[in-house]
Amino acid sequence: MKKVLTLSVVALFAGVLCAGCGEGRQSAGNTDNTVSKMEEQLNLTQEWDKVFPKSGKVTHSKITFHNRYGVTLAADLYIPKNTDGGKLPAIAVCGPFGAVKEQASGLYAQTLAERGFLTIAFDPSFTGESGGQPRYVASPDINTEDFCAAVDYLSTREDVDPERIGILGICGWGGMAVNAAAMDTRIKATVASTMYDMSRATANGYFDAADNAEARNGIRRQLNAQRTEDYRNGSYALAGGVVDPLPDDAPQFVKDYYAYYKTPRGYHKRSLNSNGGWNRTSSLSFLNMPILAYAGEIQSAVLLVHGENAHSRYFSEDTYKKLQGDNKELLIIPGAVHTDLYDNMEKIPFDKIETFFREYLR
Repeated sequence: MKKVLTLSVVALFAGVLCAGCGEGRQSAGNTDNTVSKMEEQLNLTQEWDKVFPKSGKVTHSKITFHNRYGVTLAADLYIPKNTDGGKLPAIAVCGPFGAVKEQASGLYAQTLAERGFLTIAFDPSFTGESGGQPRYVASPDINTEDFCAAVDYLSTREDVDPERIGILGICGWGGMAVNAAAMDTRIKATVASTMYDMSRATANGYFDAADNAEARNGIRRQLNAQRTEDYRNGSYALAGGVVDPLPDDAPQFVKDYYAYYKTPRGYHKRSLNSNGGWNRTSSLSFLNMPILAYAGEIQSAVLLVHGENAHSRYFSEDTYKKLQGDNKELLIIPGAVHTDLYDNMEKIPFDKIETFFREYLR
């Protein structure tokens, strides 16, 4: 029996839907010579430029790995100090949608490393310090593959137990993580925190308010006209990140996004949401390629975490209804909004997340 745990759009935000790698790369087991030939040389910063403080309990370094489309991805590697030298359980972390590894995903990865897991927080293809052209493109296929590529990398590290690998996705990458779990049987446990189903949000609008052919055809006409314009101009127009300046009548969840992405709390110079946003045409593939179609066939463990007061809560609740088996859980955090689960250490249930991963990565 599944259990529910309780403790005591067309646009995501104003258009979010409509770059010394050589020294920094870590060896991936005995495959490093082969892998390095397949990877682009990325110009990775070596400074600590995260929006959260560096922990003295972990060792941090930069690494790269590649996906099966040939895109080289950049990641931060966090290894707990004072380990016994044995193979560690590992977790790959990504998200939110339009964020970079210096923001929420890095905070999650570092915190879980403090708790004994080897972790990586990576930038998705075409964003942040990761490679891929053109820039600022999202794809339901390629971004799901990014998680699987992270599993490739972790599986070949000599200090990782390949039978104990999990993934964690935040916001839009929560949906990608669940989608990856439906495809990749090497993933033994998945956590999706404050998740979005990006295909549903794009095709149906928020709360499915635009779930009709006329509305979707209107989006298609607009985006395909933009394709022509982009080709004519030889460049890709950006949709804009979180709206700035913030309108007085903005919905509360947009104000919450602003408070994270546009203030010192979460702003980062490489974050799409903090700056110019995705390419306008990124939404096209999400209209016709729904993710989560086979979520009901996931045999590995899944934990969905969402805030009680999050506008996006229905994504987790409806996804949970699709999941089968007694290793699936839904955890609702009282009083939390969507962005509380980005960085609010009083709201993010790290004790539960740790317990979940320890149970299923053993």
